[in-house]
Amino acid sequence: MNDIIFEKLKILSDAAKYDVSCVSSGVERKNKNTGGIGNASAAGICHAWSSDGRCISLLKILLTNDCIYDCHYCLNRVTNPVKRASFTPEEVAELTIQFYRRNYIEGLFLSSAVEKNPDYTMENIYKVLELLRYKYNFWGYVHVKVIPGADPALVKKTGALADRMSVNIELPTRESLKILAPQKKIESIIQPMSVINSEMTRTIEDKKVFKNTPRFVPGGQSTQMIIGATPDSDKTILNLSQNLYDRFNMKRVFFSAYIPVISGPNLPSVNTVPPLVREHRLYQADWLMRYYYFKSEELFTEIDFNLDLEFDPKMMYALRNIDRFPIEINKASYEELLRIPGLGVKSAQRIIRERKNAELSYDSLIKMKTVLKRAKHFITVKGKYYGNTKFEPDSIKNEIRFKEAQKQFSIFEFM
Repeated sequence: MNDIIFEKLKILSDAAKYDVSCVSSGVERKNKNTGGIGNASAAGICHAWSSDGRCISLLKILLTNDCIYDCHYCLNRVTNPVKRASFTPEEVAELTIQFYRRNYIEGLFLSSAVEKNPDYTMENIYKVLELLRYKYNFWGYVHVKVIPGADPALVKKTGALADRMSVNIELPTRESLKILAPQKKIESIIQPMSVINSEMTRTIEDKKVFKNTPRFVPGGQSTQMIIGATPDSDKTILNLSQNLYDRFNMKRVFFSAYIPVISGPNLPSVNTVPPLVREHRLYQADWLMRYYYFKSEELFTEIDFNLDLEFDPKMMYALRNIDRFPIEINKASYEELLRIPGLGVKSAQRIIRERKNAELSYDSLIKMKTVLKRAKHFITVKGKYYGNTKFEPDSIKNEIRFKEAQKQFSIFEFM
């Protein structure tokens, strides 16, 4: 790798780190041992997970950070004096292949700022995939970002070569976009989402008739929202997420706690701490929506529009709806079991399976390795309550706080 390409790699891999659709390892470790093999480089290597749970190493870079837009929250905004660089499609394809041959990576995560115009940038992204697939015969995993405003025909032909595509919505409301990203329109973001979803649906239907139907974005599409740059509530954010899942069959909505790297009149102070706990709560709520049959409106009240930072969303749902609990383990449906704080999908499935053989006791739940630390406050087993406290929200909260404090104290004892 020559010095010019390496310098571009450092600039454009660093610029890509704020896109959380792919989690970067951030590890740099040189091989100092004689006879040792392999190096870990922080420049551009990130980890993603396949549908079967395998960890995949990806080259994560921007095609360019030379942007025509002036989004107030973005480090690469046109008015921000950062060092600029651009790869050619040929350079990205060659770099990917060289990293792959050295066993550094298994695939590519390619995003980009908008250079010149959306069609120009999208065309270059397509050229990268075209080179990889047809010149280098590389058929490994490739995740690409779609540029809002690009011609739908470009989106379609790129999707025919990509494994996953993302259209970043960035901010949850039209008003927030108008304030922080006035050059972007919600319609230009929604349009490619619709195009991708329509093509995915058509491909699935065609495959039922024609087995050799070419694939189109088999890994699905995802998006990202920035959290904390605007005063939008968690309810607004999760209602939008719910809408994206329902309308566009979104594979995943990612949340990125805003890191204040730029000062501005409409932005949080540069001394503001990124809202990482809030981000975590949003991911927990998103998990409930995707796998636990929750709807976004169930996670809030008419006066509370933000998730609790002390207790997770499922716990707060149970405490606010205490009249629906405790739930009898031996009679509850699968969906009811999933609503019990502390019980996950595997535990619920195991309970359904085991109680077909015999009525479950509290001891049998323990033997099944069911995590009961929180669940015991919201269940009965053969009619008996095992919560060890009054069955009311404040008492349950205080009991859990007490147990957490005990746990922390026991950790410090061994330090």
